[in-house]
Amino acid sequence: MTPSPDPVVVVGGGQSGIAAARAVHEAGLRPLLLEAGDRPGGSWPAYYDSLTLFSPARFSALPGLPFPGDPDRYPVRDEVTDYLRDCAGRLGTEIRTRTRAEAVEGRGPGFLVRTTDGEEIPAGAVIAASGSFSRPHVPRLPDRERYTGTLLHAADYRSPEPFANQRVVVVGAGNSAVQIAHELAAHATVTLATRAPLRFLRRRVLGRDIHHWLAGSGFDHLPAAWLGALGGGTRVLDTGVYERALAVGRMDRRPVFRSLDGDGVVWSDGTREPVDTVLLATGYRPSLDYLRGLGALDADGAPLHSGGISTTHPGLAYVGLEFQRSFSSNTLRGVSRDAGHVVRPLAAWVRGAGRPLT
Repeated sequence: MTPSPDPVVVVGGGQSGIAAARAVHEAGLRPLLLEAGDRPGGSWPAYYDSLTLFSPARFSALPGLPFPGDPDRYPVRDEVTDYLRDCAGRLGTEIRTRTRAEAVEGRGPGFLVRTTDGEEIPAGAVIAASGSFSRPHVPRLPDRERYTGTLLHAADYRSPEPFANQRVVVVGAGNSAVQIAHELAAHATVTLATRAPLRFLRRRVLGRDIHHWLAGSGFDHLPAAWLGALGGGTRVLDTGVYERALAVGRMDRRPVFRSLDGDGVVWSDGTREPVDTVLLATGYRPSLDYLRGLGALDADGAPLHSGGISTTHPGLAYVGLEFQRSFSSNTLRGVSRDAGHVVRPLAAWVRGAGRPLT
């Protein structure tokens, strides 16, 4: 059957959107990439200044597009931003910047994407690759409204200098939480507040970065549903620096506080302590509000999908969800595999394998 003349609209111009657009192009279809910012690159330019990838350059690139320079170095934020913009420039497809999707509606067998500036874009299929940076997760904090100190999310953190000589509590147990707490500790008195003790994973094993063994063993491809069998808890990649900082008291780790109280926190043992800043490194949730009216999300705004393929709407898919299909989903090294996986059924749909197109 004749393919739909409408493009496959990819919402989001970061790593996931670039990978998705490339997969669409390789499938012989026409992608249209929508990026809310003034340049491709997604949320990378907005991350904190010192952000460094936790995997070497050789394991942090899109297929066929290696990072320039030493493949064993750990690229920093601005390098990743430049790399993604270079990748976008090589796509050979239309990219519309300063274009934010406001709503996606059903239109026959396809869709209509409405933008915030009033444009209406017909789409043969839609790939939601808009990431999660614009939707930081703020957990329920008892007596939050009574706290008079500074409460902010890691999404708003840039550098440690503004926190000099402060008492800071960083809530979170992931790589970013520990990295931020460690650099803050050179300027402030810092506690990491976590639900469970930190679990460190050595970055180098037998002389090689851990990602060499993850990729070689197939762990990167391990289905997300199997990860629970390996034991729960977040593991922090470490060269030994973070664990040593805790051991010598440069920063400390405590169970998450019981509540906020005026200008401080109440710890789990009932002790009250004044705290200048509570910084939440508590992750993000998929930013997909433009799909809410379509009926593609659950009550919490999470996508209804199987491996990135919508279970509510043929022709709709996702790329860049955490643990979408595997341990490495939502990483530079994993998004292309997920993009290829979801584009195959989308391509069949657009070509009319699902039902006749008009």
